[in-house]
Amino acid sequence: MADYTAILPLVALAGLGLLAPAVRILSKSDKITAIWALAGILISGFFVVQFYLNHAPGTAIGYIGVVELNYFSALFMLLFLSVAGYVVLASLRFVDGEKHTGEYYALIMLATTGMMIVAMSLDLITLFVGIELTSLSSYALVAFRKQSKRGAEAATKYFIFGAVASGISLFGISLLYGISTQFLYLLTPGTSPLTFENIGIAVAAAVGTPAQGMLFLATIMILAGFGFKIALVPFHMWAPDVYEGAPTTITAMLAAGSKKMGFVALFKVFLLGLIATKSDWSLLIGLIAIITMTLGNVIAVSQTNIKRMLAYSSIAQAGYVLIALPIATVNDPNTAAYGLGAGIFHMLTHAFMKGGAFIIVATLSMAALGESIADYKGLAKRAPLMAFALMLMLFSLAGIPPLAGFASKFVLFSSAIDAWQLSDANNWMIWLAIAGILNSALSLYYYARVVKYMYVEKGPDTKLKISKVMAAAVGICFVAVVLIGIYPDPFIQVCLDAAHAFLGL
Repeated sequence: MADYTAILPLVALAGLGLLAPAVRILSKSDKITAIWALAGILISGFFVVQFYLNHAPGTAIGYIGVVELNYFSALFMLLFLSVAGYVVLASLRFVDGEKHTGEYYALIMLATTGMMIVAMSLDLITLFVGIELTSLSSYALVAFRKQSKRGAEAATKYFIFGAVASGISLFGISLLYGISTQFLYLLTPGTSPLTFENIGIAVAAAVGTPAQGMLFLATIMILAGFGFKIALVPFHMWAPDVYEGAPTTITAMLAAGSKKMGFVALFKVFLLGLIATKSDWSLLIGLIAIITMTLGNVIAVSQTNIKRMLAYSSIAQAGYVLIALPIATVNDPNTAAYGLGAGIFHMLTHAFMKGGAFIIVATLSMAALGESIADYKGLAKRAPLMAFALMLMLFSLAGIPPLAGFASKFVLFSSAIDAWQLSDANNWMIWLAIAGILNSALSLYYYARVVKYMYVEKGPDTKLKISKVMAAAVGICFVAVVLIGIYPDPFIQVCLDAAHAFLGL
């Protein structure tokens, strides 16, 4: 039975987003258009919060079998809406006076709608539609400043790599669909071969048959396609160029929002659809996690542009989150849920740490500060609050206590140790924790270098004029990073509830 309350957040956000260009034309005001976008985000968030207030953990509201609102999807919907909220708030000043601001806000709202669809999806078609809605909106947003050669180059690269990745993942999905159709016809005729639940049944039946080779090929192609979305090594090449060339507010959205959507898609396909073949891919994903975090951190050390440094840092952070995927495959349900919840918790903190860092860079660029790390010399005297906020964001990304990044890394790495202690079969998982701790120590070098430039090195004495609305967007991220850091328990519990809802425990 269709329950329309499940899709109210999507309808509200997409509907008000489509009207944003008309609001801009009628009002002739960028400010009113931004307020319209913020209102749409708040209304959509209100419906999600209503679900939290009126339903217990484990409750799910479905809509015609293609989307479902539960504690897992609701948490990620609020995360995506939070990112969209502070990006729109910062954009109020960042794109003020630009052409096509109505379309700009509409695209942000549609991209967020796509992320929310992925979080709610129950089958492959809905998942792919959500990914493509976000991707197509993001391509246009990266190219928003058409007069910028760097932006045009970034958008072109993003579009080409994105189109190739979509083609690869779609081919993998087609193979998975074919295998599921074949085995479901024999097991339970008449059921959909597209839902993650039924794919899981079909894949379990395909293990040990001649179809297993084709299943492995589908797994590799889907991993490659989704690996692009979350910038895993070796599919990470686009990220530094695109992050550097895109408007910085949109860079914040890519790093803090759409990358999380890629992880949600990866979790759904691998932990629900392909869990029966975990022995084929869990070690491979563990190796990719270690390589991704190491390569991202090593290359970040040599960067001189702060946006590129943060881009390589984002690649490394993707490696940390990927740790959760093999841990969530262990045979003990509580350890699996703890591992998945730890990954969700790190995504939650990362959305505010990395998004906040990029919004600070955008705020400072509006005050005529360059994007070279050397331009940040003496920033503590020129813009003390921005320098302090950036220092906290960077230390949190490095995992320094008592900030949010320390809490989430502690939970994430401890979940790997828990999995290692279960049995001999998980002996290698201790290396996930060791690699994460060593890489966190390495990352401290290049984060601390920026802090040294701001607080130790001498720079110009002229004060920077900081936009108040952009400072407010930074303030949201700042409060979240500090609050989660000093009082993490309720946030951890929410993430564990989401993990239990995802795994059906």
